[in-house]
Amino acid sequence: MIPRIVPTPLAAAPPSTRPATGKPRRVANEVIAACLPGPGRDRLGAGEVLCVTTGQQPGLFTGPLYTIYKALSVIALARRLERERGVSVVPVFWVAGDDHDFAEANHAWFLNGGGDPARIVLRERPTEAPQLPLWRELCGDGVRASLEQLQSGTPESEFKNAVLDWLSSAYRPDASLSDAFASALHALLADRGLVVFRSHDPAAKRVAVPHLLKALGVTLADGLSPVLVEGAAGRDRLRADGDGFVTRRSGERFTRRDLERLAAVEPERLSPNVLLRPVVEAALWPTVAYAAGPGELEYLAEAEPLYAVVGVARQTPVPRWSGVLIESRVDKVLAKYGLSLEDVAGPAGALEGRLVREVLPGEAADALQRLRADLATDYHRLARAAAAVDPTLERTVETARNAGLAQAQEIEKKLIASLKRKNETLVGQIARTRAALFPHGVAQERVLTYASFAIRYGPELLAGIEAEVARWAGAP
Repeated sequence: MIPRIVPTPLAAAPPSTRPATGKPRRVANEVIAACLPGPGRDRLGAGEVLCVTTGQQPGLFTGPLYTIYKALSVIALARRLERERGVSVVPVFWVAGDDHDFAEANHAWFLNGGGDPARIVLRERPTEAPQLPLWRELCGDGVRASLEQLQSGTPESEFKNAVLDWLSSAYRPDASLSDAFASALHALLADRGLVVFRSHDPAAKRVAVPHLLKALGVTLADGLSPVLVEGAAGRDRLRADGDGFVTRRSGERFTRRDLERLAAVEPERLSPNVLLRPVVEAALWPTVAYAAGPGELEYLAEAEPLYAVVGVARQTPVPRWSGVLIESRVDKVLAKYGLSLEDVAGPAGALEGRLVREVLPGEAADALQRLRADLATDYHRLARAAAAVDPTLERTVETARNAGLAQAQEIEKKLIASLKRKNETLVGQIARTRAALFPHGVAQERVLTYASFAIRYGPELLAGIEAEVARWAGAP
């Protein structure tokens, strides 16, 4: 049986957010050529379409769960809009291969056989190394060890070999992290109509760079341009300086003519920053809605002026589907102690302390309550009497009262600590439950990879999540 799937809405549901009307149009052949082949790409080449889009930087083994949730969100939204509008609406996933944050892409978290979060790290990038875009970072031989760690660290199941075959066919030593990510996502969801767009493809870059050049002269609130160039220090922000531009880290200087020459000869060296990227997307694709996470919903509003500069209409941001997978072992613990997700989301130790406090012997609990009440009442009476004799003594009495209350609290803490030791089973169950739902205090979907659950539950899990996302989007 697959885990219980519980939606955790980020914001208003899609039906309350009306996507832009949009006008169907043809997608440039160069853009289509940068998409992996499949049913979705065939629909792009068939004529005028609308698109629902989302995107994400590449990650090891498809990164956190929300990557899959984003992709399923655009698939469901596209189906709904196609039904409503009677035109072809294609779901598109933009693989942000220009991103250079290797520390975000080089690892994956999974649940090991004991149900504890475990981390796989492909490799570290030296601090002094150029900040290369991820489409230039090969998986390398270390990816074999990463796959072996996933294999050895997860429980055996009838689905395990299929999941490992899926990942190993994409994450090959000779593949870049971007292309491996794109291939894995494509293999998982292409048959559901998803188009996986490799934005770093040279053909796509040639179509995108004219829009980058339009935004080159814009200075953002941080004093930098929204256009990045790949230079001696890797991918680098540009800052306007006189009649030219200077890179933030390496200090290299470029005239506008230099950058125009790069756009013509080496377009892959130019890329948009996080605010300009959705603007370029709107220029390349007939996008009516963008399925966004919480961070994107915040910064997409800041990109508004760039749409005017580039001369494209802003797509409607729609909160993506969000949810949590609650396995049966975790569900049993929640039911046993009458807990909600909100209860478990608190800081480590707080819930355990509350539950243990509930089993504190009645006599001890009553005695502590009476002691606190008596301390407060008696010291208050003493403070008034002391102040009548000498006002300066009131502070001394208050200090003594606080010390007495602190000692009572310390006694309670020691009682609870002793009970925790005697209730190791309860404490352990809560700790494992928190690790499964909020690993390291962060929402499950932002940490654990889809493969962690696919190994346990197989393709039925994906179908179950897809059904929940379809209900959310109003696209049965």
